[in-house]
Amino acid sequence: MSVATEARIIDGKAFAAGLRARIAGAVPAFEAATGRVPGLAVVLVGDDPASAVYVGSKGKATVAAGMASFEHRLPATANQEEVEALLASLNDDPAVDGILLQLPLPAHLDEQRAVATIDPEKDVDGLTPVSAGRLALGIPGMVPCTPYGCLLLLQDVLGDLGGKDAVVIGRSILVGKPMAALLLGANCTVTMAHSRTRDLPDLVRRADIVVAAVGRPEMVEGDWIKPGAAVIDVGINRLPPEAGATKGRLVGDVDYASAAGVAGAITPVPGGVGPMTIACLLRNTLVAAHRRAGLADPEGF
Repeated sequence: MSVATEARIIDGKAFAAGLRARIAGAVPAFEAATGRVPGLAVVLVGDDPASAVYVGSKGKATVAAGMASFEHRLPATANQEEVEALLASLNDDPAVDGILLQLPLPAHLDEQRAVATIDPEKDVDGLTPVSAGRLALGIPGMVPCTPYGCLLLLQDVLGDLGGKDAVVIGRSILVGKPMAALLLGANCTVTMAHSRTRDLPDLVRRADIVVAAVGRPEMVEGDWIKPGAAVIDVGINRLPPEAGATKGRLVGDVDYASAAGVAGAITPVPGGVGPMTIACLLRNTLVAAHRRAGLADPEGF
């Protein structure tokens, strides 16, 4: 039996496509109720090539879902006051339901201060202190896109997550910490680990669910995985190019080749978690639009 067939491959690309289609299907009802479509504004400061690609992808996906896309670009020389003034103007714009500040910002800018300027009701990236606090307290709010996408994939594969042992490897504010909060909210027993955790392999071997978001290529080895466990690999790392190649392979934080022979289900890299981020960004925009309009949350999202 080949490695690819030993574990169930969690196809994030296919799941994300279905989610985006359902979001697009819900937009006409919102437009009929409000006279407008949901709007997402993305702010890019500087000319980082990777960030520019991400912003373009988000804009295309927004339009494809039938929503309004607003793209704002500031030069790399923009100061803190200019960035915050733009964000404040978007807070006040009734056509904008979601605001995403593309990170990282140029080094001279204070990211946390800029993010905190965003109206929590429009914080579709779920990164403001208010959004983080609501998530920690179990109060409805905006949830970070990547962890929420991971949760959706786990629920699709495993159904009810209640009572399962989960290990989250990585403690970032972007993935690790909100992922742990979401799993707790789903009634998992959660251990948050990181690169300095003692006896990390033994800890992981007890987990029914492993979410790797530590940023180290292929750190989690196959013999760390409990047989039948669900493995969500959030990492995306490019290895040095091999002889004769111009680019190195993209790999996750999990050694896929060895883990796929043990796990019950696993996300590949690429094609696993990555496509879920933009799909969940659109989901958050749809939900934010409903809440801002005084409507009940759309069903099924």
